[in-house]
Amino acid sequence: MQWEVVIGLETHVQLATRSKIFSGASTAFGAEPNTQASAVDLALPGTLPVMNRAAVDCAIRFGLAVNAQIAPRSVFARKNYFYPDLPKGYQISQLEMPVVSGGAVAIAWEQGGQQCEKVIRLTRAHLEEDAGKSLHEDFHGMSGIDLNRAGTPLLEVVTEPDMRSAREAVAYAKALHGLVVWLGVCDGNMQEGSFRCDANVSVRPVGQAEFGTRCEIKNLNSFRFLERAIEHEVRRQIDLIEDGGRVVQETRLYDPDRDETRSMRSKEDAHDYRYFPDPDLPPLVIAPQWIEEVRASLPELPGALRARFEADYGLSAYDAATLSVSRAVSGYFESVLQALAPSGADRAAAKLAANWVMVDVAAALNRDGIEIDACPVPPQRLAMLLRRIQDGTVSGKQAREVLQALWEGASEVDEVIEARGLRQISDTGALAGIVDEVLAANQKSVEEFRSGKEKAFNALVGQVMRASKGKANPQQVSELLRSKLGG
Repeated sequence: MQWEVVIGLETHVQLATRSKIFSGASTAFGAEPNTQASAVDLALPGTLPVMNRAAVDCAIRFGLAVNAQIAPRSVFARKNYFYPDLPKGYQISQLEMPVVSGGAVAIAWEQGGQQCEKVIRLTRAHLEEDAGKSLHEDFHGMSGIDLNRAGTPLLEVVTEPDMRSAREAVAYAKALHGLVVWLGVCDGNMQEGSFRCDANVSVRPVGQAEFGTRCEIKNLNSFRFLERAIEHEVRRQIDLIEDGGRVVQETRLYDPDRDETRSMRSKEDAHDYRYFPDPDLPPLVIAPQWIEEVRASLPELPGALRARFEADYGLSAYDAATLSVSRAVSGYFESVLQALAPSGADRAAAKLAANWVMVDVAAALNRDGIEIDACPVPPQRLAMLLRRIQDGTVSGKQAREVLQALWEGASEVDEVIEARGLRQISDTGALAGIVDEVLAANQKSVEEFRSGKEKAFNALVGQVMRASKGKANPQQVSELLRSKLGG
């Protein structure tokens, strides 16, 4: 039997606010356990929550970016359940009236050598508070509770069941991650728990309209674990059904060490949480003026930036997508290009800058394990190096040696070129003498080229470059050789 996979994701996006959603306690990561849990976070008698306006700003910002509806009036509810890291005995969340409804995220991924694209519909995005954290290590066989995270603002983004493979789900998670970081509403640090996914997975026979029974895999905090967890769960469900069993709706946990999912608890429905409006929080009212103020502060969005890179700079879709992976990368590229071609869009200069940012700079960043905003070579300095490629002062190979020197602390491109003797030989007279000597010493290659063997020409070019100790201008060498060889 052929099976179709159906996936929906619920993503907890930790909002980049300095204080918690209903209290003034700090959200900074890494503090000593239980030093950032205020009386409000602990729901001590006599305390009342107060809404953090910055968290609402983040929600509006996200909603506008995905073309969703921003609710003029939304309501907070208490989601009741009992767990050691939930100090109130309930979580303040939203159920019937979320702050953001609808919207969509465009995704792209490669499959079988083909570039695939799709739009994933969003159901909603609602504000809520995070719980604390249970710690199970170094407590002499016991568990500890750290409530620093309790009350940290979250935006839970829920999709429609639109994804049909683990690869699609990862493409969506990466697109969403990139977007919330781009907007500045989340730092995106998955190791610190700032971006966590729950995957709802089911299977059904191909052609069947009804959904199968789904299982939810909780708290996946890496794209690799998300993909592996979904793939394992799909295999588990298909094997179970084909062996005559049935899938039970439940919440499951992914164990990366064993590469398997295992049951946590039976799946709760909304009524099991006994939701009711929080009596301590009035409705959240968002005036149209507030929405327009946030809209005016939005940066250029990734989709619009990619389209501009293709239209204005003539970049390929791949190059445009690679350079718009983050605001830091796109900003660095445009700063390089502005310094290299300040008079306007120069497509040749844009392609040159794009190649160096995507390949050489990216490789060096990856080697050193740093992000582009910590790049030791400023955009203006890289632009000067690229200008020396354009005017024939250095070749691409020599420029890479200069880049390494700049990376290690050298401050001036021209000083490095002169100090290391990297200036190309572009003088036609000087090159002609070297070419004549090579031709005289390599008559066999000359005869082979004239008999139609193109490889012999490449060998001659190599001999000239060797004779010039790599300093000859390769383009001029080729032109001189062909002129002297008559073709």
